[in-house]
Amino acid sequence: MNQSLDTEQFYKKACYFEGSLIIVALLLGWIADINPFADLYFSETAIAVGLIGTGPLYLLFLAMEQTQSSSLAKIRKLLLTTLGPGLHRYHWTDLLVLAGIAGLTEELLFRGVIQPWMESSWGMTAALIGSNVIFGLAHALTPLYGILAMVVGIYMGVSLDIAGDRNLLTPVIIHGFYDFLAFMSLMRAYRASINPD
Repeated sequence: MNQSLDTEQFYKKACYFEGSLIIVALLLGWIADINPFADLYFSETAIAVGLIGTGPLYLLFLAMEQTQSSSLAKIRKLLLTTLGPGLHRYHWTDLLVLAGIAGLTEELLFRGVIQPWMESSWGMTAALIGSNVIFGLAHALTPLYGILAMVVGIYMGVSLDIAGDRNLLTPVIIHGFYDFLAFMSLMRAYRASINPD
């Protein structure tokens, strides 16, 4: 399969892959007797906390973009070469849809099923760490990226209960909105790299 076909199919494949995680969440939820949607409900507070909670993550992303660490430079290059060719072809609304799918399905799986499943046996703190070790491993493009993903996952796991009532909508908003902002940054950086004018 050639490179142009890969980039042309990127969006569809990414949406299908991320969307398929809902099946994994439902299957694991069935095994664990946990409804992944049980703690997902509309709340203006959850939306506000989610939008505000995206800020620190995105500021961290921007700070790491400016950092001259070789490990971070390796991650930047990897993301630009793997995601850039696929992302730059699409409109911002397409990236918003992809980020929304990723935010919803990954949070249903990790914070909607895996974290509460672990909580039932290990308690809240161990479940928060354990579920996000898995989250980090699932995102481990490099060892450092895996560690960063684990820390971000812990942040989103804490946000689940931050407003007092457990609501999965908060980490869904944080995850989806952060991914959207990161996709937009990567898209702009890739376009600048291929059109330096």
